[in-house]
Amino acid sequence: MWPELRVVAKAANGLDALRLIDEQAPDVVFLDIRMPGMTGLDVAARLMEGPKPPHIVFVTAFDQYAVEAFEHSAVDYLLKPAGLDRLSKTVVKLKTGLQARRDAVCEPSVASGVTAAALQALLTQLGGAVAAPVAAAEPLQWIRASQGDQTRLISIDEVIYFQSNDKYTSVFLADGESLIRTPISKLREQLDERQFWQIHRSVIVAARHVAGTRQDFRGRLMVQLKGRDEQLVVSRNYVDLFKQM
Repeated sequence: MWPELRVVAKAANGLDALRLIDEQAPDVVFLDIRMPGMTGLDVAARLMEGPKPPHIVFVTAFDQYAVEAFEHSAVDYLLKPAGLDRLSKTVVKLKTGLQARRDAVCEPSVASGVTAAALQALLTQLGGAVAAPVAAAEPLQWIRASQGDQTRLISIDEVIYFQSNDKYTSVFLADGESLIRTPISKLREQLDERQFWQIHRSVIVAARHVAGTRQDFRGRLMVQLKGRDEQLVVSRNYVDLFKQM
């Protein structure tokens, strides 16, 4: 049915699934709904925060979560036991989606059905009606964060790195750690990408605090920080950032 399919990893719970997906960067993920630690819907929501989420198919015995699953951009929702005919339809959907993604990378305008000539014709028709481009918003300069029972106003220049957890984003500073409620996906949009590099789905680091990189015994690329002991894992999606170092 799909001879070129290669299974790169299997996970026993939601947290392991997130870790393995981050390490292996698969094109397709099959998730159950009820899993230890995190539900499949929780895992899907976290994956959707990333820059290049995989195609997600839910395979489960519970039919009541289908609507919510598709709200998390699921490609398909298979009820156990899935028959061969039903599974073959899922494979067709996945192959179509994967091909569309490859086409979009190679030639975005043609893959989306809009040729360069058609775009040019549309621009000509619009003529002077095309509005002037809106100036880009200024990057974030200050953040309001909680530290214990205090609220701090922190200059963005003080931040060493951001790391998200389940509900909050931790802000690591030279003198401690604070918390903000902004999800890291929204935070990334407000930061100057020349000054802050996302190196993992859950980590954004200030470039000026990066001392270098090394590979650990598992072959993972690790960022070393200036004057600090902790080392931060670089996920495969962001390894290219450091190829010139």
